Amino acid sequence: MKIESVELKRVSIPLKKPFKTALRRVDTAENIIVVMTADDGTRGYGEAPPTAAITGDTDETIISAIKNSIAPAIIGLDIEDLDDVMYRLQHSVEGNTSPKAACDMAVYDLWSRHYGQPLYKLLGGYRKDLETDLTISINEPAEMREDALAAIGQGFHALKLKVGIDADLDIKRVKAIREAVGPDIRLRLDANQGWTADEAVRTIRRFEDMGLDIEFVEQPVKARDFAEMKRVHDNVHTKIMADESMFSPKDAIELLHMEAVDLVNIKLMKCGGIHNALKIAGIAETYGVECMLGCMIESKVSLTAAAHLAAAKRNITRVDLDAAILLAEDPVQGGFEKDIPHFSVTNAPGLGITGIEGLLEL
Repeated sequence: MKIESVELKRVSIPLKKPFKTALRRVDTAENIIVVMTADDGTRGYGEAPPTAAITGDTDETIISAIKNSIAPAIIGLDIEDLDDVMYRLQHSVEGNTSPKAACDMAVYDLWSRHYGQPLYKLLGGYRKDLETDLTISINEPAEMREDALAAIGQGFHALKLKVGIDADLDIKRVKAIREAVGPDIRLRLDANQGWTADEAVRTIRRFEDMGLDIEFVEQPVKARDFAEMKRVHDNVHTKIMADESMFSPKDAIELLHMEAVDLVNIKLMKCGGIHNALKIAGIAETYGVECMLGCMIESKVSLTAAAHLAAAKRNITRVDLDAAILLAEDPVQGGFEKDIPHFSVTNAPGLGITGIEGLLEL
């Protein structure tokens, strides 16, 4: 089975409510869809969201990288030669992790369809069922409290609270939510690089002194400041997770060797797809560190790819794949099955995606 063509489409899906973090606001998912076709007519699917504030990728750069660099490098290659395909894909252009991820997952979709197996089984097959948390966007404390209560009403047991714009207000946000949801709900905080190291240490210690029982704090400081990340890690009791700091296997080795973090958040769009995500998970496992599988504002296409990876590996112990719940519509046919807050990958070949409604021409 050889890769015959790589087509690009667009999907536009409104969110139920604006998604707001310390870095950005999103009202509509405007993402690029990859439809990769093999010479026997089999199709594989991938997706890349433009997330310039995190990955640096925009619509224009995603389209250009795939059309001008990635697709020419892999068209004509045999899907069975997976390592060669991935080497050429990853070395076709520097950076551009989101377009690489979109093509990577389409390749893995074709590869597992070729062998007639669901992707998670070929990657490890640890489990089928996953439980996601739900992200609560950064807003005034009262609004976040109501959003948290609504999430608990839907059945969620873990909430990821966006913080990082105002440390003093963050205290009020988290306190209001903990008092509202009670002691049994897991609260995870994501500062999205919004604090300085001093602010992070001071704020996290206040959470600890107030007994707010935070499961972990994600990316408290700037992405590339590994030394400051370690300073936060070494001066608090709460677990610290790397997100924007963790783009590559090399980042994983450096951060974990420094003992700068307790946990890592793997996102396909940051690391360039499943191929590198597997390496990061393996490195983390070697260091005895657990992983979370996260996402950007994505449709069920790339979320299904992420779910298959999470289902495959034992040391991916947490899942933050709530974007499908934040979207007002689901145009994707097939893929994972959802029973909030649970996801289940299916035993259909590949990613199990059979089509996407309403795709727009570029």
